Amino acid sequence: MIRNILRGAVLAAIFASPLAQAQQYPSKAVSIVVPFAAGGPTDTVARVMAQAMAKPLGGQLIVENRPGAGGTVAAEYTAKANPDGYTILLHHIGMSTAPSLYRTLRFSPLESFEHIGLINDVPMTLVAKPGFPAKDFKELLAYVKANKSKVSYANAGIGSASHLCGMLFMSAIETDLTTIPYKGTGPAMNDLIGGQVDFMCDQTTNTTGQIRAGKVKAYGVTSKVRVPSLKDIPTLDEQGLKGFEVGVWHAFYAPKGTPKPVVDKLVAALQESLKDPTVKQRFNDLGTDPIAQDKATPAAHRNHLKAEIEKWAPLIKKAGVYAD
Repeated sequence: MIRNILRGAVLAAIFASPLAQAQQYPSKAVSIVVPFAAGGPTDTVARVMAQAMAKPLGGQLIVENRPGAGGTVAAEYTAKANPDGYTILLHHIGMSTAPSLYRTLRFSPLESFEHIGLINDVPMTLVAKPGFPAKDFKELLAYVKANKSKVSYANAGIGSASHLCGMLFMSAIETDLTTIPYKGTGPAMNDLIGGQVDFMCDQTTNTTGQIRAGKVKAYGVTSKVRVPSLKDIPTLDEQGLKGFEVGVWHAFYAPKGTPKPVVDKLVAALQESLKDPTVKQRFNDLGTDPIAQDKATPAAHRNHLKAEIEKWAPLIKKAGVYAD
């Protein structure tokens, strides 16, 4: 009899534990791990979300920058963190390319995390140096094909969004170009503005200001529809590259084994923050928009990640590029 009572008490404690954690969560600051240095677009998204999610979550969120190895340092760190909801990861499209880019990866984007939800999707723009001879995308395409050995394409480094966009572009036009990898978007953009390289593809968070200032020439955006902040620039799809679409999406991850009630609280806080007018305005200033509510869920996040892994794997394999 006593043994049964004790067993029942133990089982009750075990099953009540996740609920108790959720009721108390968060009792301290939640750390948002960012895979890149402070000041970059992913860091900016993280800080916007940290501020917006504090009220609906009922606690403070702080940004912890852990740059290195294309974002894999931060991802591995989060995957191995205590699964209590106090360490979460905010990463971008790099989570879908890491399995193909890195021969040795000590985490699985699909299996090492609890997927919380997508945050936003940043379109990209095809831009060229100020003196590039093509007047529009049609001329750009003709010029690139005719001068492929002379044309240089800059990117922010192996595995970067601009690198991925370039691979997809070259595959779409069936033309291999001379690519020049840089250590970040900053130096690549500086050389583009200075005329040392011919063109590149990068996210609107990095190019909108340069386009508006007339420092680079814009030839198209990579989203399905035109970008409101750059409404005069047509999509590549409407200019002939049917189905061409690439964007830098961001999402939240928690370590595998984080209790579902805690994950549910994070999901609810994410969804509530994406309806915040301040978040919408901040994202609009960056040339992006909050993701639709039905995509800010664990299931939609996981499905999107799986589809993106399958999308990029053959392109990366064909290009024969590796980050280690």
